[in-house]
Amino acid sequence: MDLTRMKIEVRRFANGEVRIRHELPPEEVVESAAARIRPILLETEDCFHMKALNALGYSCRASPYDAAWVRAARAEWRARVAPSTPAEAAYRVMVTNMATGEDHDLDAHRLAMAWIYGDVVHHDTERRQEGDAFGLQDRFRAAVPLVAWAMVGTIELLNYIRALREDGLLQLRQEVFDERVALTSTTWEEPAEMFFAPVGAEPPSHANTPLPEGWLRLDKETDLSRLQHSIEGQLLHVKVQHP
Repeated sequence: MDLTRMKIEVRRFANGEVRIRHELPPEEVVESAAARIRPILLETEDCFHMKALNALGYSCRASPYDAAWVRAARAEWRARVAPSTPAEAAYRVMVTNMATGEDHDLDAHRLAMAWIYGDVVHHDTERRQEGDAFGLQDRFRAAVPLVAWAMVGTIELLNYIRALREDGLLQLRQEVFDERVALTSTTWEEPAEMFFAPVGAEPPSHANTPLPEGWLRLDKETDLSRLQHSIEGQLLHVKVQHP
């Protein structure tokens, strides 16, 4: 929430010097967030935020209060994520190349998009070139509030959908909310049976069918040095655990 606000810290010193200070999260953290919300920003994606709001508005058309909330959410999204004119953006940056005399003028929204689609995604070369004259720092500084606001807006929309479902105004399957979408840990251990076969052996056709001829179970007598990968070398690294 704090990052969604366009706060600029001004430091004024006794000698009259003025400095502008920005403290933003590490770029890798914002890159990860931007990659996750990118489909929400794209009109061509099924989970584009405005598509979700339009669907919600249709579902709540008989409820004046909820319909009003959807309209307000749509208006706020347009203002923050898709301003129609540079004047509606939070601020503008103007720079002049003293060597060439070239002037450049870009609003915060287009700077942010240049970072998301140029620096992070490396796809939209036109946006990237448009923001080149301003440098990575200006592009990143503009992107942080946009990414943060899109995250908060998405969370609010999800919570509203949950509330509508609890009130019986929206019918959604429970598995929509129960589906696992993130790993809580990337270290795990699970019981297993392991089998191996010579190179060129027929692979299993399905997960629950008997193994073809030539497959053997890995046990304590298996010579692990026989199990080699063409790229990585030794395939299995066994730690023997004693009771």
